[in-house]
Amino acid sequence: MIQPATLRFIKELTKNNHKDWFDEHRKQYETAKQNFRELVELIIREHSKKDSSLAALSSKDCMFRINRDVRFSKNKAPYKTNFGASIQAGGKKSMLAGYYFHLEPGGKSFVGGGLYMPATAQLQKVRQEIDYNWKEFAGILQAKPFVKTYGSLEKGEGISLTREPKGYEKDNPAIEMLKLKSWVATAPLSDKQIMQADLPKIILHSFSVLQPLLVFLNRSLADE
Repeated sequence: MIQPATLRFIKELTKNNHKDWFDEHRKQYETAKQNFRELVELIIREHSKKDSSLAALSSKDCMFRINRDVRFSKNKAPYKTNFGASIQAGGKKSMLAGYYFHLEPGGKSFVGGGLYMPATAQLQKVRQEIDYNWKEFAGILQAKPFVKTYGSLEKGEGISLTREPKGYEKDNPAIEMLKLKSWVATAPLSDKQIMQADLPKIILHSFSVLQPLLVFLNRSLADE
């Protein structure tokens, strides 16, 4: 599970997001990072029993650096105030759909995944797969475990078009899913859940529920 000291470190970093403080507290950072790494290693090891595409991964392949890229951002704070891991075949730099775990105190932690903002060619492939296999896709989203865990896919400004994409009609039964530019599902995790001993079980269950969606998405990307 995640140790209280890990959450304390992130909370303190949020208040003191500058290099001098970070350098003074590097030991605490390394301890928190190791705590997160051990959880990610456990999740990869256990879930790869169900999803063999993850078998070759290590935590290093999936964890994001804490340093922010501030070159094109108005926010010049040098460090992220969270730990994150993107778990999919090929690791975090892969263009495939995958699982995600986000650790951030204050009720901002979540688990989930999907395919986020794919390139145009990939976007078109996924839309075509949804259009051709709408009943299958709808069945994945309407499955009771998926609805109970995630509710539905993320929608809203920035993630969905305001009108139908080129080549598709308004009366297409899948039109709301075809409007999406990302196919992502997330479930929140409270700070209490984060520190529970059964956190790995919660994450593994959430990943198992998400797996059929990822299989569908990655199948569409593999089609020629």
